[in-house]
Amino acid sequence: MESVDLSESNRLKMLHGEHIILRLTYISRYNNDNLNGEVTRILEQAQQNNERNGITGALVFNHNYFLQSIEGARPVINGLLRKLVQDERHHSLQVIECREVEQRHWSKWSMKYLIPSEENKGLALKFSTGSEFNPYLMSTNQITMLIDTLSELQEQQAKSDVQTIQKKKPWYDFS
Repeated sequence: MESVDLSESNRLKMLHGEHIILRLTYISRYNNDNLNGEVTRILEQAQQNNERNGITGALVFNHNYFLQSIEGARPVINGLLRKLVQDERHHSLQVIECREVEQRHWSKWSMKYLIPSEENKGLALKFSTGSEFNPYLMSTNQITMLIDTLSELQEQQAKSDVQTIQKKKPWYDFS
């Protein structure tokens, strides 16, 4: 009897398009009227909600702009987009890309947080069209390459940090 219920549940999900994975990439401007620490709250809330809703993604923030690429079931992404448009913590939201994907690009993270820094500022400008970082002036391809490059750099740094820690001998090693 339980398998019948499962089949019915799967059939209903199929009817609503939950088997179709969308990738949505958007940009928006940070609302400067937000309280201090609001970005941290946004990130924590996104990580919790995304994990619960099966959403994966990457978020780039640089004090003025949000650049985000998220993936999940089509009805879930559409519902999230409706909420994002109404969220007053940011404004001027523009969808850069929304498309079906065969597999997730951000499958490892409920929300990967990427921060342009002084060390990688040149990268942000490399993909920008001017002397200031402004994602509204960037093409879809430039935005995607920037997110991918920042993600790869962060991954390399994390691996390097782990290797450095592993090379250090513990204090109790007498060899």
